[in-house]
Amino acid sequence: MELLTDAHFWVGVAFVVFLVVLVAAGVHKFAWKALGDAGDKVRAQLDEANRLREEAQALLARIQSDREHSENLAAEIMANAQEQATRLQAEAQERLAEQIERRGQLAERRIATAEAQAAAEVKAAAGELAAQMAETVLAARIAGAKSDPLIDAAIGQMAGKLQ
Repeated sequence: MELLTDAHFWVGVAFVVFLVVLVAAGVHKFAWKALGDAGDKVRAQLDEANRLREEAQALLARIQSDREHSENLAAEIMANAQEQATRLQAEAQERLAEQIERRGQLAERRIATAEAQAAAEVKAAAGELAAQMAETVLAARIAGAKSDPLIDAAIGQMAGKLQ
């Protein structure tokens, strides 16, 4: 009889009675339904999370593909630009060489023209100087002699021819 005075015993009996009342009232159905609803919500959230993850992975794959395509396109553009720059540099060097050649030829023609002009001026100056010297020599001869021996000889020959 000591069992009837033990508090633990009465707490155990009260607990069992409480459980019987809960089962009789159908609380366990509500509990299972609530747990099932919560499980369904969690399952739906997991399904939604999986769907979103798959969409994100698909989007990531598409973005990576687009990035690769963009990088390839950028590399191609850079290669084309480098090729075009090399070609333009070669063309510019060629045009520069042609221009230098033309200017060299023009300078040579100008030098040749200047040389010819200088030679002509020297010849003209030499001719003019020779004429001035001849004039000076003839003037000195005529002034120094009362008569020119050539003129005297010509006059003498005329006298013989006229007789």
